[in-house]
Order: sequence, then C-alpha cells, then structure tokens
Amino acid sequence: MNNLGWTCLLEIVILGDGGERHQQAAKLVLAAGADPNLADKDGVSPLAHARKNGQEEVAKLIEAAGGR
Repeated sequence: MNNLGWTCLLEIVILGDGGERHQQAAKLVLAAGADPNLADKDGVSPLAHARKNGQEEVAKLIEAAGGR
C-alpha cells in the first residue's frame, strides 16, 4: 500500500484507462492473490473505482474475484 492508501489493484484502476493492458495487469494481480475488496484510505473499493471510471471489463474481473 502506498502513501495514498492504494494497493496495486487500486493503482491499476485509478491510474489506468481500463484498456487491454490494464485488464491484463488486473488479471495478474488478482491471480496472484490481491484482495479485491481492500479499499483505499477513504473506504472506496477497487470495484467502486472501476465502475465510477467506466472500466466495465476491469469491474467484471474484480467481481469475478469476489469484489464487492
């Protein structure tokens, strides 16, 4: 987790565009065991960020991994 309270998955969603490269990165970190529900310091989950940013494919990946 960095100083902003972001995990690797959160960085992929917040800083990414949801395109193929970011989808692949999300798949990799989720497959490696990233917690899909670990929220940022404001309590916003990776799934909530993905939906807010219009990253539907990334949101589907997070949901498939148990994200809420």
